[in-house]
Amino acid sequence: MTEQDFLIQLKTGDKAAFARLVALNRSRVLNICYRFLLNKEDAEDIAQEVFITVYHSLKNFRGDSQLSTWIYRIATTKSLDELKKQKRKKRISSLGKTLGIEEVSNWIVGNDRPDKTLEDQEGYALLMKALDQLPENQRVALTLSKVEGYTVSEVAAIMQTTESAVESLLSRAKINLRTNLT
Repeated sequence: MTEQDFLIQLKTGDKAAFARLVALNRSRVLNICYRFLLNKEDAEDIAQEVFITVYHSLKNFRGDSQLSTWIYRIATTKSLDELKKQKRKKRISSLGKTLGIEEVSNWIVGNDRPDKTLEDQEGYALLMKALDQLPENQRVALTLSKVEGYTVSEVAAIMQTTESAVESLLSRAKINLRTNLT
């Protein structure tokens, strides 16, 4: 079945097709939400809101991007909205390799929680402070690229910007992180 056929089923209200859509994208949406919110319960709540929004908005989906990209954009937007609502500014980016901090790298990819693996709480606090100092668009680009593993073109689609703008954001984010940490 092509994506176009699948989309037609979804737009006609086929509940089995929607259940399949959720099954195909649930894990990734939940991971996106968790990477921004850093709380399992909040991530699950927002992921549920994402699929409710998708269900109600399917009729308006124009097909300018892939369906999954559209869903991930909604997940990113809803996660950021939740952060603003909670007035939380801290988000995590994949810095383990860049900074040589193995414990952070393990946590970011989902292997361990920082409170279980980071022995040096001062280092963790320093890292969080450095990340918090990044402009929001740089944090978003870095999180989607380095944590979620999206390509530059996928990040551009999710952030609704150009590939060159994403590359610039990633470059500036890395420079700013190095500066903030030294």
